[in-house]
Amino acid sequence: MSATPGTVADELSTLLGRLHRTLRRAARSDLPDEPLPAAQMEVLRVVRSKPGIGVKAVATALGTAPNTVSTLVGDLTAGGYLDRSPDPENRRAVRLTLTPAATGLIDGYTDHRRRIALAAADQLDQSDLDALAAALPALNRLLILLGG
Repeated sequence: MSATPGTVADELSTLLGRLHRTLRRAARSDLPDEPLPAAQMEVLRVVRSKPGIGVKAVATALGTAPNTVSTLVGDLTAGGYLDRSPDPENRRAVRLTLTPAATGLIDGYTDHRRRIALAAADQLDQSDLDALAAALPALNRLLILLGG
C-alpha cells in the first residue's frame, strides 16, 4: 500500500507528539533538580539560537502570543536566566540574551535528553536505525514547510 499525504500526516502528528512528550517526561523524571517549565525552556532555546532577539520575534518563533512570551521572559529574567537590554533602534523594545546560568541549564538538559534518546536508539536494530536516518531529510523538509 502506498503512503498518502493524509495517512502520513495523521500518523506523524500523533507519533511525533507522543515521542516528544515521552522523551520530555523521561528526561524530567530522573533529573536531580526540578527543571524549568517546558514553555520557559522553549524560550531559552530560541534566545540561545538567536542572541539579541526581541520578545515579539520569540513569540513568532514559538507561535505564541507576545504577551505570553513577555510573562515568560519576566519570570526568566527574575530567575536569573535571561538578560534584557534596551533595543538601540526602538526604545520600547528589549533584546534578550542568556545568562551563564541559562547556558549551563540548557547544556545539561540537552545532554541528558540526548543520553536518554541514545540509550533507546542503542536498542534498535540496524535496519530501524537506517530507516530513521533515511527519514531525517524528509522530516527536516516537513519542518521547513510548517514554518519551523
